[in-house]
Amino acid sequence: MRFDGKVALVSGAGSGIGRATAVGFAARGARVGVADIDGARADAVAQEITKAGGTALAIAADAGAPDGIEAMIAGTVKAFGGLDIVHNNAFGQPTLPSGQRRLAFLGDLDERVWTHTIELGLTGVFRAMKRAIPELLARGGGAIVNTASISGLFADFAIGAYNTAKAGVVNLTRVAAIEYASRGIRVNCVCPGAIDTPLLQPSLSIPGFAEQTLQMIPMRRLGRPEEMAGVVMFLASDLASYVTGAAIVADGGLTAQTGLPTRIPLP
Repeated sequence: MRFDGKVALVSGAGSGIGRATAVGFAARGARVGVADIDGARADAVAQEITKAGGTALAIAADAGAPDGIEAMIAGTVKAFGGLDIVHNNAFGQPTLPSGQRRLAFLGDLDERVWTHTIELGLTGVFRAMKRAIPELLARGGGAIVNTASISGLFADFAIGAYNTAKAGVVNLTRVAAIEYASRGIRVNCVCPGAIDTPLLQPSLSIPGFAEQTLQMIPMRRLGRPEEMAGVVMFLASDLASYVTGAAIVADGGLTAQTGLPTRIPLP
């Protein structure tokens, strides 16, 4: 699984899955655009890659805004001469006034949460693909891997905007896959379960959440960012040359079960 001569762009690359994927691509020969809304974090990851002998460009960009999309894609193309792989991974929580809740049932959901989540989590992915596709076609094709979620395949309590955005990413992935399959672009998404990233930390601080989550996962542990990066890199590699339009679940077995009691007396 090598990417020698390839140029990859990873959004949300300052931490978590994005960081692990950017580092992984670089370790396997790619030149990598490391994009994050936090420029300091992007710089830190780019420096980490460079110190390890790789090639990376740090880009401070908001993947939820058109000018941010332009900055990260045009910046990568200008620095490295083209674009072969895009990992649309960026996501973040909105800033709300003190006392306002991000977690809420639909009847109480703050519209700012909805708007932010859809704009960044779904519209941002659309914009990035729209802007990147001509660059990939100019190279004769390429690969796009979007970060969706098992929350885009099933429902959760109190995160309806996130569920909706990620469900949209899954089907947007399929649309792009069939539209560009004959032109050499493969488009897939990874659907992580509970992964030990900064994004999950606020939920883990809710009393009882971590314990209940681990009990529900057959592997009895959270996933690691590096494990998700492995799936992303597989989908972006020639090893997956006949894979497009796929939503690959990586959740420790969480969604492979019905949710019925786990300890049933055997006859």
